[in-house]
Amino acid sequence: MSWGTEIEYSVPAVRMFNISIPGWHIHGSKILLEIIKSGSTIHVDGAVGSVKQTNFSSVKYQSILNKIESASTHYKFTPTGSGQSCICKMIATYKVLPGVEASEAEETKVKEEFIIVIKASEAFLLANPDVFV
Repeated sequence: MSWGTEIEYSVPAVRMFNISIPGWHIHGSKILLEIIKSGSTIHVDGAVGSVKQTNFSSVKYQSILNKIESASTHYKFTPTGSGQSCICKMIATYKVLPGVEASEAEETKVKEEFIIVIKASEAFLLANPDVFV
C-alpha cells in the first residue's frame, strides 16, 4: 500500500524536517500521547537508511497496524516565501504481511491519520518557538 501527499506548513522547512526525521522518536509521544506510546532509534549512522521504531498506544489503530510488516516514508521539505513556511511532499509505503490485504478504506484512514500527526507536529512547533530552531 502506498500513497503520497503535499502539505503546506507555517513553520520553516528546517524545523519541520528536524521534528519529523531526527526528532520524532523524542517528541512524538509528547505531541500525540493518545496515539504514540514511545519511539526509539534502531539504527542510525547519519546516512540514508536510518531505522526508527514508533510504538503506538492506541487500540483504535490496532486492526490496521496488525496488517503492516514494515513502513517507510520519504519526505521532501521545500522552503516557501521568505523561508518562514514550507511545503512537504511525502510518499509513504507500507508492506503488508503475507496473505493480508488492506482495504481502500484502511489506506484512506492511514493517510488521514498520518496527516493529523504531521499537522500536530506543526502545531507543537508553533506553540514552542524555541524547539528545533
